[in-house]
Amino acid sequence: MIAVFNTGSRLVRKLFVIVWLGIAISAQSQDVRVEKSVFGVQTGFLGIWGHGEFRISNKFALRIEAGLDGSFWDGTMFEKTGFVLEPVITIEPRWYYNLAEREHKSKSVRRNSGNFISVKCSFQPDWFVISNDDYVNRSRDIVIIPTWGIRRNMGKHFNYEAGFGVGYQYIFDSQTGGPENEGSVAYNVLLRAGFNF
Repeated sequence: MIAVFNTGSRLVRKLFVIVWLGIAISAQSQDVRVEKSVFGVQTGFLGIWGHGEFRISNKFALRIEAGLDGSFWDGTMFEKTGFVLEPVITIEPRWYYNLAEREHKSKSVRRNSGNFISVKCSFQPDWFVISNDDYVNRSRDIVIIPTWGIRRNMGKHFNYEAGFGVGYQYIFDSQTGGPENEGSVAYNVLLRAGFNF
């Protein structure tokens, strides 16, 4: 009878430990959240940017970014291939929607490593341009683009982001000598690599 009690006692202890671990893991995965703040620099095919991400809630971060956006042109209508770099300021709320799922699969969520949906809101002031074409006019514009993307970290300091979005751009041409203000479709092709501080 004592042997049966000991076997039953061991079984109860094992079940208790399993239930306890299950509760602990469940509580831990519900506590997954974006980091309080993340700072870094990134570069891509067309620009360089410095950024900070600040936690708003467990899954939401506000990204504030400043840098230089680039573009280029070529073709039979132009004398040469041209490029331009212009300053840009961006505010972008991000919803990191799969952090708990990534942690449950034992994947890293450090430095907000996860998938996100955001609304990129950018303003290009007409402060200056860097270009190989003397006839490039400075212009101001506002861009609002809903975007889906991923952010991943490689090691302690390096990261990359990729994503895509379609939104709206409003150009203030008449303010800088252009014919008139105009709106158009805008795209966000996100492909960047960077360094975390």
